[in-house]
Amino acid sequence: MNRFAPSTTGRAHPGTLLAALLCWLDARSRGAEVALRMEDLDPQRCTPALATAMGEDLAWFGLDWDQVSVQSSHQARYHAALDRLADAGLLYACTCSRSRIKALARPAADGGFAYDNACRDAAVSDWRQVAGAVRMRLDGAISIRDEDGTDLGQDVAVAMGDPVLRRRDGAVAYHLASVVDDAASGVTRVVRGRDLAASTAIQVAVQRALGLRTPVYRHHLLVLERRGTKLAKFHGAVGADVLCEHYGSAQLCGILAHLSGLRDSAAACHPHDLIADFSWDRVRVRDQVLDWTGSDLVWGGDE
Repeated sequence: MNRFAPSTTGRAHPGTLLAALLCWLDARSRGAEVALRMEDLDPQRCTPALATAMGEDLAWFGLDWDQVSVQSSHQARYHAALDRLADAGLLYACTCSRSRIKALARPAADGGFAYDNACRDAAVSDWRQVAGAVRMRLDGAISIRDEDGTDLGQDVAVAMGDPVLRRRDGAVAYHLASVVDDAASGVTRVVRGRDLAASTAIQVAVQRALGLRTPVYRHHLLVLERRGTKLAKFHGAVGADVLCEHYGSAQLCGILAHLSGLRDSAAACHPHDLIADFSWDRVRVRDQVLDWTGSDLVWGGDE
């Protein structure tokens, strides 16, 4: 079982569609099932309307799913996992602000700032009584490799700092929800962009603490946009609602198939046309630049 788990903070953009396509092809080429899971736990940025729009965008692109779920309906399973971790003595309350952590200026493996585990003495037995964030204590190195052989191992407490599992606003954090949902759905393969590779060791640590199976991880290239001399992840860029005014779904699939290396040309095609010849050996390793001019997508090659 594969899963594609987009955050429902906006419409699907080219990076979303490529990630969905590669995850879907990885499953379908092996005759496996693939689930769509809407990550809608952020109360400030996610809405039911955006979750619906994401599903519609992916359907327009030509992808189908064996399961569809939304994370906001799984609160009971997340709370049960937090109870288990609290019983194991692994949770503590954290009052540190983002500005304080940023001021420490400790680079983290994911490009952000590493937490210094300053609140570890504030252990909690009942996380429900904590007004602020709740973190999980992690000790020791985690060994894990990507399917392509890349070393994803970390001493998480040093490289990233103990992770937040329940946010200050009460929302369950990504790392816990992702791990718990993967286990509940029987996910055996996680195929996603390499921007999430640095989080793998954290998730494996949470899996082990909960006694859950670790899936196979496969991280792939990203779609980037060029803004002047600066490159940014293609996030919040042109959405499918705009793209569909300029491209048919088959045209866009052809562009992304060519950009990723799956096809030698950008000729129009459908996702199902790519199943028979799909191989990770054909997928480009380096990130690709794709600019939106206001009316056209322009492929800028490797970055």
